[in-house]
Amino acid sequence: MVRDSAIPPESFDEILAWLNADRDVAANLYVQLRDDLTKIFNWNRCSDPEGLTDEAFDRVARKVHELRKTFEGDPRLFFYGVARNLIRENPKKVKTQVSLENMDLPANPVSETEAENANLLEECLHTCLQKLSGDKRELILNYYAKEKQAKIRHRTEMAQRLGTSVETLRVRVYRIRATLEQCIERCLDRASRGKQ
Repeated sequence: MVRDSAIPPESFDEILAWLNADRDVAANLYVQLRDDLTKIFNWNRCSDPEGLTDEAFDRVARKVHELRKTFEGDPRLFFYGVARNLIRENPKKVKTQVSLENMDLPANPVSETEAENANLLEECLHTCLQKLSGDKRELILNYYAKEKQAKIRHRTEMAQRLGTSVETLRVRVYRIRATLEQCIERCLDRASRGKQ
C-alpha cells in the first residue's frame, strides 16, 4: 500500500496528545489502538491489515490538528470510524490486487523489457539506498531482513537494541521507506523520460 509522505512529523505527537495528556498513558493507548485496528481488519478479511492500520493512522494524522479542537468524546472512536471506511473501500482495492503466495506459476521466459525494468528498479533502489545516511540505510535493511515469524522476533530484538518500542521503530522505518519510495519514483521517472 502506497503511503502519504506529506504527513507532518509532529502529527504523531499530536495523536499521542489527543489520546491522553499523560505521554505514558497515551503511548499505551496508541499501541493498544494499533493492535485493535489490525484485529478489526483481520476479522474483516482485509488483504493487508497492517497496511490498513498504517493508512488509518495516516488519515487521522492529516486531520489531527483540527480534530483535537472539534472532536468530542473518545478519540479512539474516530479511529474506528476511519477503519470502518477503509473496510468499505478495501473490496474495491482487492479486485486490483492479487496475492501470488503459494501459487505455482508457469516458468515463462522473462521478456527483454521485463528484464530491463527489473534491472532499472534494482539500480534505482541501490542508488537511493546509497543516498540515505549509513544509520538509516542499515536500519531499513535490517528491518526487512527476515520473513514470517522470524521477522517479528527480529524486529522486537531491533527495538530492544535501539532502546525503543516496536511501534516507534515502525514509525522510523515508515519515514525512511517513504523517502526511499519517493527517490525511487523520481529515479524511474527520469529513466522513463530519458528513453523517450
